[in-house]
Formats: sequence, C-alpha cells, structure tokens
Amino acid sequence: MTLKECYYVLEGDYEGVTGRLGGERLVRKFIFKFLNDPSYAALVKSLETGDYEEAFRAAHTIKGICQNLGFTRLGASSSLLTEALRHQNAEEYEALAALVKEDYERTFSAIRSLQAEENDGRTL
Repeated sequence: MTLKECYYVLEGDYEGVTGRLGGERLVRKFIFKFLNDPSYAALVKSLETGDYEEAFRAAHTIKGICQNLGFTRLGASSSLLTEALRHQNAEEYEALAALVKEDYERTFSAIRSLQAEENDGRTL
C-alpha cells in the first residue's frame, strides 16, 4: 500500500496534506504518530463516565489532528461530535460517538496496514 492508497482507504485529502507538509516523508512521520495519540481513548473513557467536558476536549483534539493530517472522513464525524458536545445535545452523543468510532477504526486500520507493509519491506 502506498501513502496515497492509504489516504484513499481512510477517505482523506492526500494532495492537500502532502502539499501542506511538503511531501510524503513528513506526512508519514505524523500519521504514524497518530497511532499512539491518546485522544480517542480519552474520548471513549470520557463518554463512558459522563465527563462531557473532557469528551469535548478529546473530540476537539481529534478534529484538529484530522484537519492537520487531511483525515477528511474522521474529521467530519469528530467535528459533528465536537459540536454536539459543545451545545450539550445529549441525545446525539451516542450516534455520533458510534460514527466517530467507525471512522477512527477505518483510519487507524489503514495507517496500521501502511506501517506494517513498510516495516515488512525493510526486513527483506
């Protein structure tokens, strides 16, 4: 899988992010760091415990990361959740959290696949 193919799978903006960050090398560096970002785990925990202020911060952080890295699909769903949390629309939290989960898993899986393929290529 190439970086461009990875962005296709996660429904991201490959052209935009490579243009902003000056090429693939820096994009790879930052998307692999995304795999260790604690924001999604914090979001899940905060929603489970009803700490909606912390959930807002976590969703907002995810939204910002997505904007910087061109993760269009996850950025859109995390933005919707951020706004629901901002306006305390409790009836929307569950459905939007499920959408963010789906988009996060798609994004995480695509990046993980890219990373695994690149690591396999180095061991040959």
